[in-house]
Amino acid sequence: MGKYVKKVLALMMAVALFATCFTGCKKMNYVIQEGAVRAIHEIKDGSWLETGEGGDVGDDDPIVIDELTPGTYGGVTFNDLNDVAAYYKEAYDYTKSLTAEYINDQGETCTFYKLLGDETMELGDVMIDGSANAVVNKLVPGIMSSMFSPTPYGLTPCYNRNPDLDNNSEDTSKVNDHDFRTTDVTGDDILAANVVDNGDGTITMEIQPKGVKMALRGDDAQGRFFQVLGDIGGVVASIDAVSFTQGTPEENIVVYYKGGTAKVTINTATKEVTEADYTMISNISVTHASIAVIKDKSASLVITYKNHFPASDEFLMESKGITRK
Repeated sequence: MGKYVKKVLALMMAVALFATCFTGCKKMNYVIQEGAVRAIHEIKDGSWLETGEGGDVGDDDPIVIDELTPGTYGGVTFNDLNDVAAYYKEAYDYTKSLTAEYINDQGETCTFYKLLGDETMELGDVMIDGSANAVVNKLVPGIMSSMFSPTPYGLTPCYNRNPDLDNNSEDTSKVNDHDFRTTDVTGDDILAANVVDNGDGTITMEIQPKGVKMALRGDDAQGRFFQVLGDIGGVVASIDAVSFTQGTPEENIVVYYKGGTAKVTINTATKEVTEADYTMISNISVTHASIAVIKDKSASLVITYKNHFPASDEFLMESKGITRK
C-alpha cells in the first residue's frame, strides 16, 4: 500500500489543478459515507488537533459491526475483547509459521507463506475544497488503474511472500521495522468484535480496530491490522510541483483511519486461518496546497484497500507468475 502513496497524492494535486478548468460548471456537493467532507472541515477549523499526532480519533469513531456476545464458540470461550485479541494472535502467529512450495515462471521451486492473499484498491471521489466535479472524478479510475499493480502477500500488515524477509533483525536498513511473522495485537487495539460458530469446526471473528490518525505499520491499532500509509508528509514534501501557502507538509496532510474491519475464519482444531478479509478505510486530507498557478487548495480522497485470503490460483499466476505446487 505504502508504495502507492506518492502516486495517489500526486494524483490528488493534479486533479486539484485540473478541476480549475471547470470553474464555470456548477459545483456538486457530495457527502461521502466515510466522511471526506467532514475531515476537510475538521482540518480547516483545527479540531483534528484534539486527537494528537498518531493518536486515536476519539469519539468520532463509530462502531460499524455487531458487538461481542460473551460465550463459547466452536469450543473457544470469549468473555471480552482481550480474549478476542489473544485468540487472533495465536491464529495469526501459527498461520504465519506455515509455508508452502510454489513454482515461479522460470520453473523454479520457491518457498512462500502457505496463506497468500490478493489486494484491491477503491478510490472515492476526489473532493476539492469540499466539493466534487463529476467530470474530474470520471478520470480518476483510469489514472489509478495504470498505477496500481496488485501483488500477493502474507497476512497483513506484512508486504512479503517470503517469510525470511519479514524477519528484519539482520537487515540494517529496516532496524526500526517489525517482524511481521507475528502480531502484537492486544485488546486495547480493538474497538469492537464479534464471533460466529460456523458449525463446521471453524469460527469467524470480525474485528474493528480503533481509529487512528497518521497510523504507522505495526505501531498502533490500525497499523497492526492493515497496510497503512505511514509518513506521507515526507512523501508529499518530495513532490517538487507541490507547495503550501502556509505551514509544513506534516501540518497540512492528515490521514484518518477508521471504520475498517478484519474478518478471519479459523480452524479451531489447528488454529490455522483458512480465510480472511481485511478492509482498510483511509481518508487523506490535504490543505493549503498549491500547484502551478493554483493556490491554497484543499483536497481529500477516501481510499478503501482490501486484502482477501487465500488468493485465487488465477491471481497468483496473473500477478506474479507463480503456481501452488
